[in-house]
Amino acid sequence: MGEKTILLVEDDEDQVILALRALRKHGIAAEVDDVVVSGTGEEALDYMFGTGAYDGRDANSTPEFILLDVNLPKLSGHQVLERLRDDDQTRLVPVILFSSSNEHKDVVKGYELGANSYVTKPANFDRFSEAMQYLGWYWLNFNESP
Repeated sequence: MGEKTILLVEDDEDQVILALRALRKHGIAAEVDDVVVSGTGEEALDYMFGTGAYDGRDANSTPEFILLDVNLPKLSGHQVLERLRDDDQTRLVPVILFSSSNEHKDVVKGYELGANSYVTKPANFDRFSEAMQYLGWYWLNFNESP
């Protein structure tokens, strides 16, 4: 079995810091070998497919789950999700859309494109931290991935 990773796709540096802090605080980061952070949709796809800056990375080694922001510059989270679902190698990787947007159209579109879950980021750090804890526990310890 390969390394266990989480892919966090988030362009807001403050949100990245909060997410990593919450993953460490609740021991989620200790359950994986790495938390890979991508600041753009393009970088996330490069990571997943072993291209660009990640040329040579074993693209068959997929993360345990992907936390994907919807509102990314250039290539949106929805576009990234669509690309992941269109490829046989990545179509079954669990993708959690984790976004500040709770607009109904964003939620519906996410599920239509194949998201496994849609979670609105809480504005309060304690609630944000709690959400990260529950997401990590569920996707690492209870979910059975193919």
